[in-house]
Amino acid sequence: MTETAQVQGQERAEVWVEPISEVGQYSQWKLMRMRFARNKLAMIGSIGLLVLYIIVVLAPFLAPTDYMRQNADYVYGPPSKLTFRGPDGKLGLRLYTHPVTTVLDKETFRWMYMPDKTKFEPVVLFAKGDPYTLFGIIKSDIHLFGTRSGMRIYLLGADSLGRDMLARILMGGRISMTVGLLGVALTIVFGTIFGTASGYYGGFIDDMMQRLVELIQSFPTVPLWAALSAALPNISEEFTALDRYFLITLILSLVNWTGLARQLRAKVMAYNRADFTQAALAAGASDARIIFVHMMPNAASHIIVVAALSIPGMILGETSLSFLGLGILPPLVSWGALLRDAQNLNTVLMAPWLMIPGIAVIIAVLLFSFLGDGLRDAVDPYSI
Repeated sequence: MTETAQVQGQERAEVWVEPISEVGQYSQWKLMRMRFARNKLAMIGSIGLLVLYIIVVLAPFLAPTDYMRQNADYVYGPPSKLTFRGPDGKLGLRLYTHPVTTVLDKETFRWMYMPDKTKFEPVVLFAKGDPYTLFGIIKSDIHLFGTRSGMRIYLLGADSLGRDMLARILMGGRISMTVGLLGVALTIVFGTIFGTASGYYGGFIDDMMQRLVELIQSFPTVPLWAALSAALPNISEEFTALDRYFLITLILSLVNWTGLARQLRAKVMAYNRADFTQAALAAGASDARIIFVHMMPNAASHIIVVAALSIPGMILGETSLSFLGLGILPPLVSWGALLRDAQNLNTVLMAPWLMIPGIAVIIAVLLFSFLGDGLRDAVDPYSI
């Protein structure tokens, strides 16, 4: 072979050599993250929930007034009218609102709220208002928006006591959005312990635990929650509204853990016959090591998915109890407690903005559902 042919052969050889493919080099968790990131609805759910939690955490700052402050002159008051048209009649970038005068309609005997369109009150950012404590330590009276004169703005109207619905919805989100997280945390603890023990040990322990699960699942959910909630003591100095909130969370978890326990039992029973479990037994590993080192990490993805899909049920459960008057009680407020004011059809027709907390519930449940569906798809990155 000539030197030229050798060079050409080397060049062809260099062309034929392909770079090492990264296929098969990714870990299981990285594949799951990549598949989750490609799911647009899952990303919408995760980003939306992040924004929603930031909003409810900063609720006292974002709301223009305190959620408990009453205004007898604005009972069932409509949302404040805002305009970009200034006193000179021209459109601009500054936002204005009008002072409202309360007038009694002598024909219907209903209070009418008439904005005085001859007066203009500019809406400003970082206005002073009702004092509040942020994060339990930061005391302030600065709100995101308001008026210089201190005139109240009701973006979403007022309730039966003249309280700002926007402030109450934002503060109610703290209860409704956290009851799901706390309830699911307890569900994971109960479901993991019972499901793992039932699937791993089998025999008499499995029979007893499964009969307990079947007994709990045989009760209708809402009546059971209502009965347990009604058994709680009334609000007093010894039993505060915060204590009731934590007990409501515990009640919601008493039923929800059964589904995770049964699913995890099936997983653990399959792991019992797996090669890695038999190898651990042959090596003399203890039951605790086999469960916590070998089985639980393999079931972690499934537990995460079940937890994410259980949170909407927790939120709806709290909303149902509070709507029936058996859940969160004053001075605490939740979306379900706010919807209690919308039970009367005549009230809803007169003040339709009382139904807005229901929209908040729908948005939160949808976002959690998007997140849960994305996680469910991501845990099996090899499926088509």
